[in-house]
Amino acid sequence: MTVSAADAADREVPDVFDPRGYADGLPHAAFRLLRDRYPVAWQEEPEVLGWPAGPGFWAVTRHQDVVRVLKDARTFSSHLGATQIRDPDPADLPFIRRMMLNQDPPDHGRLRRSVSRAFTPRQVDRFGAVIRERARALLSEAVATARAGDGVGDLVTAVTDDFALLNLADLLGVPAADRGLLLDWTRRVIGYQDPDEAGPATTGPDGRPANPRSPALLQDMFGFARELAAHKRRHPGDDVMTVLASDPELATPELEMFFFLLTIAGNDTVRSAAPGGLLALAHHPDAYRRLRAGAVGMATAVEELLRWHPPVLSFRRTAAHDTDLAGRTVRAGDKVVVFHGSANYDERVFADPHRLDLARSANPHVSFGDGPHVCLGAHLARLQLRVLYEETCRLLPALAVAGPPQRLVSNFINGLKSLPLRLVDTPGEV
Repeated sequence: MTVSAADAADREVPDVFDPRGYADGLPHAAFRLLRDRYPVAWQEEPEVLGWPAGPGFWAVTRHQDVVRVLKDARTFSSHLGATQIRDPDPADLPFIRRMMLNQDPPDHGRLRRSVSRAFTPRQVDRFGAVIRERARALLSEAVATARAGDGVGDLVTAVTDDFALLNLADLLGVPAADRGLLLDWTRRVIGYQDPDEAGPATTGPDGRPANPRSPALLQDMFGFARELAAHKRRHPGDDVMTVLASDPELATPELEMFFFLLTIAGNDTVRSAAPGGLLALAHHPDAYRRLRAGAVGMATAVEELLRWHPPVLSFRRTAAHDTDLAGRTVRAGDKVVVFHGSANYDERVFADPHRLDLARSANPHVSFGDGPHVCLGAHLARLQLRVLYEETCRLLPALAVAGPPQRLVSNFINGLKSLPLRLVDTPGEV
């Protein structure tokens, strides 16, 4: 990619690549400047946190352009360079392309149909009662612990991490003794840019970071997936892994990649969205009171909380051929990165986007993506979020932030590592 003289002169173009820039929340001022003046802006990709420099990419920040990129798989490919901003090792690319997320139609459609049988609304809704019982139990335990202490509880470690993890484990059919592995794998893959989250397994022998999505670092997960699939063939259950293991058209490498995708994406979508929604409600007590009073429908509120705190910050595509995007000439092979957190606050689509409006009726947020890769588990994610917020409203008369939340250092996932909330006024009181 050769940057034009006009691009070089755009010295006020802000950096939205550095993952450290998201540690304080969405960079709204930077996104607004990009949307208004440089809706498709060239971004440098310097070395950050030990990760090597890359060739740069186009940042797409307006809602209309984000939707176009996500819908037009022929022009903006998921297959050519996969879907992470950072280029994978060329030797790993054939392996990474096995995953449905990193494929284009028609191959993507075949795999999506294979797993979609396990994600019909009817099948997902069967989990409703279990999900509600789990939310109620986790929240009640967090309140009891807070009551016995200083009245404060960390909703991430006490509620939302386990809520997302245990729901996913039920859906997949993972035995209770092995469920902690799902969270370990998620933190390894999702938190690789965050020094607090990345463990020894993500450091190579040369001391530089190793790609947690590389074949070498996924062997333990894939071995578990093969063993679980073999168990499900012998002892079928009413779960996703039984569906996948019994599919004669699904090759073993494809099944392994499905397990990886469902474990990571299925866990972290809710794991990131749930505390983000609770934090938004804590910062807007009037909105929370209206929600508790039933003045706002919960389904509508869930959509606004997803718009406000999208769990995924960005996704990458690669231009399959030369094209024009918002007046910029994008060349074949260029990286094109859409920013969900910017599109969700685009004033051209959302009236007064920085006002939390739980009754917002026209809400075409892109928190679950769009086009052929729209989130397969969106119905399940919405169900979990709705139930969790309903139980929170039932149990907690008010939400108040008791300390600064800690956010994930990432330009991919809009995660929270901790969310201290005051759950009871004083020890001994509700």
